[in-house]
Amino acid sequence: MTAPPVDGRVVGALQALVRIPTVSDRDASRVDTDAFDRLLAELARWFPLLHERLDLTRVGAHGLLFHWAGTSAERPVVLMAHLDVVPVDAEAPWQHEPFGGEVHDSPVGPAIWGRGTLDDKGCVAAICEAVESLLEAGHTPAQDVWLSFGCDEEVGGAAAIQAVGILRDRGITPWLVLDEGGAIAGGAFPGVKAPLGVIGVTEKGTTSLELVAEGRGGHASTPARNGPTVRIARAILRIEKSPFPASAPAPTLELMRRLAPHVPLPLRPLLGRADRLAPVVTRALLTAGPEAAAMTRTTVAATTLSGSPALNVIASTAKAGLNIRVMVGDTVADAVEHIRKAVADDSIRIDVLAAGEPSPVSPMGEAFELLEDCIEDVFPDAVATPYVMMAATDSRHFTAISEHVYRFAPFRMSKAQRQAIHSYDEHIGIADLLDGARWYQLLIERLPH
Repeated sequence: MTAPPVDGRVVGALQALVRIPTVSDRDASRVDTDAFDRLLAELARWFPLLHERLDLTRVGAHGLLFHWAGTSAERPVVLMAHLDVVPVDAEAPWQHEPFGGEVHDSPVGPAIWGRGTLDDKGCVAAICEAVESLLEAGHTPAQDVWLSFGCDEEVGGAAAIQAVGILRDRGITPWLVLDEGGAIAGGAFPGVKAPLGVIGVTEKGTTSLELVAEGRGGHASTPARNGPTVRIARAILRIEKSPFPASAPAPTLELMRRLAPHVPLPLRPLLGRADRLAPVVTRALLTAGPEAAAMTRTTVAATTLSGSPALNVIASTAKAGLNIRVMVGDTVADAVEHIRKAVADDSIRIDVLAAGEPSPVSPMGEAFELLEDCIEDVFPDAVATPYVMMAATDSRHFTAISEHVYRFAPFRMSKAQRQAIHSYDEHIGIADLLDGARWYQLLIERLPH
């Protein structure tokens, strides 16, 4: 087999990774392990020096933990990404084959299209490209660098938990942990032309509840009042009408403050004093749409419904799944109690299927400033800022061993691209992929002695 060309290597590597459908599943028996085996082989083919010179520990079924020894081990760094992807909806109107890894034009220029280009194989390829290039140049990092690539992030991150255990057993306390999350986000805030380099300093907790209503069931021709489906429907409406209390956390207020010079003139005094006018800023965010409102409170979404197995049968059991994103400052217990009060129906059982507390807020000290400096150099038009990440990442598990956990993918992403994550038409601009690899390389080169 001929070696891949160095010119455009990261592009070819990402195309190859996207073409392998490494879909994770909570049921291990449903996972295509051959696909993951093939992906690991492709990584080794495209980035041979990384695999030859870094120590590798296999984590779980297909997770990887590489160790690159630096001149010092005092302040080790962990760069993270994940190898798995979510399934593709066969009915979704993809413009191009979702596992094709094809290059086509897009609004952001020539782009690689396919599941995982942004979430999260783009980061895998860019990190590996940065390391491979530095190895070719004979570079030794100032600090130990660890690469943690999970294989089941989309279904809970068991491999990441194991990686944390391995590092803890080796006495490793990372000075900096960096995972996916934020991006160079265009069109992120109304009236702001500059893209935002949003760095997640925390993330909401992810909790899953199920509402269960039971009854006698029976023939649909003789319905009784207040059956299970009616009670579930009423409960969902009550929850919809009972939003969680709103209060913008410190990272959101700092984001607003940093936006002040870039918003229309009438808003500048308000945002410039966001920390002193928190209630006013919170009210403004609540009226700015669902994305902005989610920055201020715990959110709940009814996502799954189940009832009768047939159209002419009254359900004996009806269920509704709730996905809750717990805001910093709230707890899972707070969220469950809020739902219980909103439902106000003792006949409905509330089952906690999964509970995840919000992550601690990482400080905006030297490690954060290093990320800011790299953003300024590679993306000089962007406004670097902290934010609260709404989704969940593997990095939440690393807060057990590090106080400095951040979430940022160094790629320009339009609003349409961000909406394509976990949806259809996911794609990354080739120029943006190259900039991302350059950003990771700069980060490694600038690790402090």
